[in-house]
Amino acid sequence: MYDVVDYDFGPAARNRLADTTRRDREGAVAALETFYYALNNADADTLAEVWSDDELAQLDNPVGGIIRSGAAIAGLYRRIFASGMDLSVTFTDAATYLTADTAVFAGRERCEYTEPERGRVPVEFRTSRFFAWVPDDGRWRQIHHHGSVDDPDALRAYQAAVRG
Repeated sequence: MYDVVDYDFGPAARNRLADTTRRDREGAVAALETFYYALNNADADTLAEVWSDDELAQLDNPVGGIIRSGAAIAGLYRRIFASGMDLSVTFTDAATYLTADTAVFAGRERCEYTEPERGRVPVEFRTSRFFAWVPDDGRWRQIHHHGSVDDPDALRAYQAAVRG
């Protein structure tokens, strides 16, 4: 099934980790929403539960570069959460590609973060998040993320804020 959905998962996203055990569309969407709950609430433990712990889980973005393994990905997010940048991210305008064992959500992220000298700073990402049904875990888990920023100045500012 393929469609376009404006999920609008942001600061009001819910922790639906229990629903990720549903082996249907709703379970995959629950995993996506739970990821944005964890991201917006700086909840590293829930975020780690949504990401696959596989060594080949991969994150590709302009802040972390290419990172492989669930543990390394969780470590990057823990550093972002500890940075004090007060990140707010809303996922929207997503093409959704769903099969029995995979779900890809490709859309936009509208972000804001706090920068000491500039206050709240907006940045927009193009993003895709790939989830898979993991039989051994009995639930949906994120196995891949790719994000990119079109505005080079916004990207440089965001990288500097994350890296300190």
